[in-house]
Amino acid sequence: MTSASPDTIAGANREALRRILASDPVLVDVQLARDAIPRLPDRTILHAGPPIGWDRMCGPMRGAVAGAIVFEGWADDLDAAARLAASGEIRFEPNHHYDGVGPMTGITTRNMAVLVVENRAFGNRAFCTVNEGIGNVMRFGGNDREVIERLQWIASVAGPALGAAIRHRKGIPLKSLIARGLSMGDEMHMRNAACSSLILRELAGDLADTARSDLSRILRFIAGNDMFFLNVAMAMAKSIAAAAHDIPHSTVVTTMARNGTDFGIRVSGTGDHWFTGPAQMARGLLFAGFCEADGNVDIGDSCITETVGLGGFAMAASPAVVGFIGAGTLSDAIAYTHRMREITVGTNADWALPTLEMAGVPTGIDIRKVLATGVLPVINTAIANRLPGRGQVGAGVVHPPLTCFEQALIRFAEMNGADA
Repeated sequence: MTSASPDTIAGANREALRRILASDPVLVDVQLARDAIPRLPDRTILHAGPPIGWDRMCGPMRGAVAGAIVFEGWADDLDAAARLAASGEIRFEPNHHYDGVGPMTGITTRNMAVLVVENRAFGNRAFCTVNEGIGNVMRFGGNDREVIERLQWIASVAGPALGAAIRHRKGIPLKSLIARGLSMGDEMHMRNAACSSLILRELAGDLADTARSDLSRILRFIAGNDMFFLNVAMAMAKSIAAAAHDIPHSTVVTTMARNGTDFGIRVSGTGDHWFTGPAQMARGLLFAGFCEADGNVDIGDSCITETVGLGGFAMAASPAVVGFIGAGTLSDAIAYTHRMREITVGTNADWALPTLEMAGVPTGIDIRKVLATGVLPVINTAIANRLPGRGQVGAGVVHPPLTCFEQALIRFAEMNGADA
């Protein structure tokens, strides 16, 4: 084994940052997962976070799994679905193993509709389910008839209409749209109101040209959901982070994800190995009538946005989100963004922050800087009810466990020599 010098590591990290900054993500389609991801096997359920089995899944994840089994027709009811999930006959894998991501429980199966984002600078694609809306939804463990029927409508009506509209306009470039959203108060994790409105404006005319039915319902479905763009942003971020993965000697984080039990990261220079630790409870604001005991520990693939400089890293862009997640004042949000500069490789000038005199978002988490400074990545997040199907109980700020970065650096040193 040849030791990697500091200059070698620095060069690898510059290359990772270059790929992130050079990426050109474009929303190109909405398809059924079986068509978008042909290698996705039957009787397989993709989930958020690092690998996990039924026996260790939290309540919302189990609820969503049971609902997905009924949705796919593998069982007639939820009790039978739970027995099937426990039987070992269903395969569980992370979304990230299939270039996918999903919010909260993150459940993806072959007959669900997924957004398709292509990184045209590097030729790779990434996928995320279509956002279901708010309230009783599968991403929070919902699994009743209302949830199943909505997913069927998205797969059979809204998804094909959106796909046709996107193809009709030959894709929607996302980099500039994100830049506009940042200037309008989004940070692209817990606040997506501006970009949800912008993408509806982009699509409305094409939907009118291509939608075969339910046009008014489709338009109301998008317009009534300020988080609609979150899933687009997640697929976009995954397409960018994936382009920076598998660079030898790079210490840049290319995956952060949680499954409601474990938090996991992956690092560019250590391949597809997961480094995991216990998922933490987010700290912030709880909705009226709920207490901390009602909340589930952190869950979802949505912190892929933070790996490319959005979400908590761009908190300075979003005064509105600060109060919603209980993060303090705008000056506190600005301080969070400044602090993230201590653990990143560089900044992204294309995504400028008006409150920081148009400085770019901090980009490219370096595991060595995390451990040297003791500063952990900051993540904006929703807090799910620990019981399946009860929805969201609050929102807050959370951090990965330090052990993920410690494990990653040990593995990196073993692969690259003591000089690492």
